[in-house]
Amino acid sequence: MTVRIQRLLVVGLGLIGGSLAKAARERGLCAEVIGSSRNPETLEKALANGVVDRVVTSLEDIAGELGKGDVVLIGVPTLTVPAIVNQLQAILSPEVTITDVASVKGSVVASVRDAYCEIPPQFVPGHPIAGSEKSGVEAANSSLFDDHRVILTPLPETGADHLQRVRDLWQGVGAVISEMPVPEHDEVLAATSHLPHMLAYTLVDALAHMRENREIFRYAAGGFRDFTRIAASDPVMWHDIVMANSDALLKVLDNFTDHVSSLKEAIKNKDSAHLLGVFTRAREARNHFAKMLENKAYLEPMTQTIDYRVAPAEAVTGNIRVPGDKSISHRSIMLGSLANGTTEVTGFLEGEDSLATLQAFRDMGVVIEGPVNGRVTIHGVGMLGLQAPVGPLYLGNSGTSMRLLAGLLAGQAFDVELTGDESLSKRPMERVAAPLRQMGAVIETAEGGRPPLRIKGGQTLKAIDYKLPMASAQVKSCVLLAGLYAQGKTRTTEPAPTRDHTERMLTGFGYPVERHGAVAELSGGAEMTATAIDVPSDISSATFFMVAAAIAPGSDITLTHVGVNPTRIGVINILQMMGADLELTHYREVGGEPVADIRVRYAPLHGIHIPEDQVPLAIDEFPALFIAAACAEGETVLSGAEELRVKESDRIQAMADGLEILGVRTVPTPDGIVITGGPIGGGEVDSLGDHRIAMSFAVASLRANGPILIRNCNNVATSFPGFVALANNAGLKIAEETR
Repeated sequence: MTVRIQRLLVVGLGLIGGSLAKAARERGLCAEVIGSSRNPETLEKALANGVVDRVVTSLEDIAGELGKGDVVLIGVPTLTVPAIVNQLQAILSPEVTITDVASVKGSVVASVRDAYCEIPPQFVPGHPIAGSEKSGVEAANSSLFDDHRVILTPLPETGADHLQRVRDLWQGVGAVISEMPVPEHDEVLAATSHLPHMLAYTLVDALAHMRENREIFRYAAGGFRDFTRIAASDPVMWHDIVMANSDALLKVLDNFTDHVSSLKEAIKNKDSAHLLGVFTRAREARNHFAKMLENKAYLEPMTQTIDYRVAPAEAVTGNIRVPGDKSISHRSIMLGSLANGTTEVTGFLEGEDSLATLQAFRDMGVVIEGPVNGRVTIHGVGMLGLQAPVGPLYLGNSGTSMRLLAGLLAGQAFDVELTGDESLSKRPMERVAAPLRQMGAVIETAEGGRPPLRIKGGQTLKAIDYKLPMASAQVKSCVLLAGLYAQGKTRTTEPAPTRDHTERMLTGFGYPVERHGAVAELSGGAEMTATAIDVPSDISSATFFMVAAAIAPGSDITLTHVGVNPTRIGVINILQMMGADLELTHYREVGGEPVADIRVRYAPLHGIHIPEDQVPLAIDEFPALFIAAACAEGETVLSGAEELRVKESDRIQAMADGLEILGVRTVPTPDGIVITGGPIGGGEVDSLGDHRIAMSFAVASLRANGPILIRNCNNVATSFPGFVALANNAGLKIAEETR
């Protein structure tokens, strides 16, 4: 880093000030580090331990040396800050940058305003979120701030150069910078830091006064020790913090006290549902909130990028069961939450998208147990039982969650905002917002009809007769779900058949739905009753193995318990048209959904013109079907599939680019592609973070004459947890690499 700081003067050499001084000195962030303290012993230790270059006992002794490019950091206890600020105001040049480390910003800003009669541009309030049970300059640790957050709360008057100088300082010692307004900082810290410390101190103090206190502490388990560890912090420091941030802390304490009172009543009344709700929500929220605030996925976030290196393989064989159907998993959570009673779900897909839906309903007050090995228990709240979430509903990368929830939430009494990650934020939502507005919903989107969606509650919805401009199960489902809350009969007419999981599952929950060909209709105001749902295996996930067996000589694979809903079997129809040896056996119905085992054996494929009436029935399966086309004799022509250009990626162009790299001739068109079958070579392709593209090119290795390196495969977990292990067991040769 280019040195922007000449001298760093640290006033107060406790743990935080001492650690910053030591880190800045060791990392060469400034020309000189100077320490100041009222305690001569502290100054001696600072010099002896290499914390500072030199020390001063009086600010007047050093103030005259400081000018532009120098920084003064105030590291004294919160209630001592005003005295230091008053001293600095009288002796310090306005060109010197001043910052602080106090955990309460409102009182510090007030003291600066009192001393200067304004906020000087040189003042940059700050607060590092770091600490230790140890205190004093002897505990100074130059690594204390590595990968820890520092919150800066610049004011309108704060000078840009001064702000940048403080940012450089903290980034130089390894910290991650955030910015927020002063009031928000004090409220957030009151809830996340100050309140936990107050509870820890109070609990230890209360137990210490009990007669059996010696036995209590002797037998305390790890949880008690972990929670009360923070009660070993500096009492004077926490006294100052509480006094300085009393208003914000009292608000948080009032809210917490209400929750404790409710918990006490639930224990007294043996209210099992309330207790289970508190414990379930708290457990999930602990992991969820951090990921939501960081815009991370619901699964354990990857710190490295995953690539697949796939070696040529010969065949796939065996009997396998792929994970549960994502579309049905989504809907089981949504409808189970709105039903009366307890819904038991088995086979739930524990992928990122489904978990986004599950968390959204937890955020709206629904008690949901699991998932554990695909089992989920949903304690339904009824059609009118959802509660306003405390903040935006974060849906990760799940377009299905956002579009279907928009319909359900349009009829609720509360306002709500639906947000997602960077990818979801680029996807079109006007297609659902437009019909919902026709029904009377009030919905705002971002520019271009993109997320976030802001839905105003308390609207009276009216039924509509909606003719879909495109074949989209998500749009159809959105309108029908809004129709549950509308006055009159809501009707949808689709231009081509799309998946009908919503209609089937509504019927399974006892909600009357009429279906006549392309028309589905329902009346608002009915109720749903809890039921059991066994989620079939996802035909979209099964597709990768179906194509693998169809293109690789010697393959013979059986996929068990696969959902074969007539609105989802386009991939089966298309493969059979191409000559695939594909057989459905053990056909049955589970929870209103048709299920079968699918056996696929190798047979030579030939190119076809894919009928446009099959496109909506296979819209998610086309990336894998493009691999089948690349292995078929002759041309395969797809048209009427413009929807593929607005999925997680532009799947037409992404697949065309990758196939060309592997030596396969393609001609993309606005609504499809022409693929000429032929030899497949090795090479490096980019999945663009699209899980289906990554898995499709992995399948291509079965006919490739060289290894294929597939970049950016992290999101495979979105739809298919365990894909690599299952694929390798079947005969593929996929190695995961991180970078």
